[in-house]
Amino acid sequence: MKYAICNETFGDWPLEKALQLAKEAGYTGWEVAPFMLTDDLSQFTAEQRSAYRKTVEDHGLQIIGLHWLLAKTEGFHLTTLDQAVRSKTSDYLGQLAELCSDLGGDVMVLGSPGQRNFPASQTGEQAMQAAAECLRAVVPALQRFGIRIAIEPLGRGEGNFLNTAAEGRQLVDLVGSPLVGLHLDVKAMSDEPTPIVEIIRDNADLMMHFHANDPNLKGPGMGDIDFRPIFKALDQVGYDGWVSVEVFDYSPGAETLTRQSMENMLAAQS
Repeated sequence: MKYAICNETFGDWPLEKALQLAKEAGYTGWEVAPFMLTDDLSQFTAEQRSAYRKTVEDHGLQIIGLHWLLAKTEGFHLTTLDQAVRSKTSDYLGQLAELCSDLGGDVMVLGSPGQRNFPASQTGEQAMQAAAECLRAVVPALQRFGIRIAIEPLGRGEGNFLNTAAEGRQLVDLVGSPLVGLHLDVKAMSDEPTPIVEIIRDNADLMMHFHANDPNLKGPGMGDIDFRPIFKALDQVGYDGWVSVEVFDYSPGAETLTRQSMENMLAAQS
């Protein structure tokens, strides 16, 4: 297994301090939320990108990609019926693909529920078709920069679009590009009636990325989810991508979250 951790876990820690802790704990991958780098992507220069990447690599980690792609942005939406907004969103995702490439990553996790949920005046089928059109327009940029998009199903508590892996597969099929696949997240899968292990097995062919966490919003093994069958299933399907720790409750503190998550993942495989 290759283990990564998301950079927002460390809040306002100096980058070097966060990287040192991640490395000491056993992580080799660094997953980036763009809003942790800049609040204006157009102003995040080539020099800044190069410096950030160098700092990460100098500490023995590699940037694996981006997530929270549309979080803390304005004017973007994946499923809106407003074609101008969808076009603007496609363009922005293309700019993120360039950022991802500049940083040395190759995958972008598309969750961002606030920018994809649809209103009651819109049908689920309309939302699905709009999202597929938006993503098809990003494919040329993905090809240009060598980046993949991993679509992330999210639980019902996050919203009303793509609540199951099956719906994620439907969107992937509609886009019709090998550069667009599926991301699986333990917290999200725990909301499905289908057992997590079965979801992993059923979607191994499209799985590009994996987030380890718990419905209690903390790290893997810090809640009620048993990760032993999860890691066994990942091994059985031959998953060779990253297992990245993504938490939402930072109250235990960055050091506890970082170290305990890794310890729990390793224990689940012993």
